[in-house]
Amino acid sequence: MRKRATAKEVAEAAGVSKWTVIRAFKPGASITDEAKRKIMEAAEKLNYSPNLLARSLSTNVTHQVAVLVDDFANPQKLPFLESLTERLQAEGLVAMLININNHFDHVHALLNADQRLVDAIILLGTAFRDETLNDRRLGPGMPPMFVLARDSQIEGVPAVVCDSEVGLRDIVDHLHERGYRRPGFMTGASALSTALKRRHHFAEFWRQKGVDHIVDISAERYSHEDGAESARRYLQETPASERVDVLMCENDILAIGAMETARSEFGLRVPDDIAVVGFDNYELGGTPAFGLTTYEQPCREMVDLIVEMITGKREGETISLPGKLVVRSST
Repeated sequence: MRKRATAKEVAEAAGVSKWTVIRAFKPGASITDEAKRKIMEAAEKLNYSPNLLARSLSTNVTHQVAVLVDDFANPQKLPFLESLTERLQAEGLVAMLININNHFDHVHALLNADQRLVDAIILLGTAFRDETLNDRRLGPGMPPMFVLARDSQIEGVPAVVCDSEVGLRDIVDHLHERGYRRPGFMTGASALSTALKRRHHFAEFWRQKGVDHIVDISAERYSHEDGAESARRYLQETPASERVDVLMCENDILAIGAMETARSEFGLRVPDDIAVVGFDNYELGGTPAFGLTTYEQPCREMVDLIVEMITGKREGETISLPGKLVVRSST
């Protein structure tokens, strides 16, 4: 590994003290124009740049934000990550991505982020439980936490989320107007404190229209494979005359997997034999191959709000934003 030039070496080359070099790279610090000129010339010659991590030891601010993700099989995470990292970088912050998996659970991820002195933690679609945050290893000095793209029922942890109640009302109104009366709902991975609540609102709005029975179909993960397998299992076990006439999936990748299985393995026509609806407006769902009716989350607006909370420009509070119903050929 290359040896970094130090502030001491720059100071010797410029004929000043090490502390003068440090002040030269600190915005607003008192230093003469001549001293700063000498320091910058020496720094350029030595290819020196300030050590931000070392500076954070004195300021207690690292400008790093940990982003915890545990469902990479869901492609909708990519647009959120792209928008989030872009917005953080525009504020002079850097995202530290932490993959939650079988070898690195939520508690260990939080402890790891705390040890790296991050300024904040964003839970991006992670299934956090109250008992996780009550773990005795997590002390009161943990960085502030925020939930993005899911509801939060955890006290002191604000969330920015797409308003699922408004979204599911619009979806059910659309399906009811199209004449569907035997709805089913495919859920993804179970999540307690940061639940999506889409299944709850879907059932409630159908009850208001006189439809009390919702067929439940469960997938273990938010993935194409799990959506396909769950649809396969349901269609194999259910006679054609008893099947749902519309299947609402908790997100688009489940809907795409279910739609492919219904068409290719069971010869069903979409929407003639079974209509399919997703949620997120994932890019692939909008192609002619799928024409998936879905609900688009206001991704950029959600990211803007959570970054404003992290940077102190807005009070930390849970906020729900309306999205947009996108009607296509699958319904």
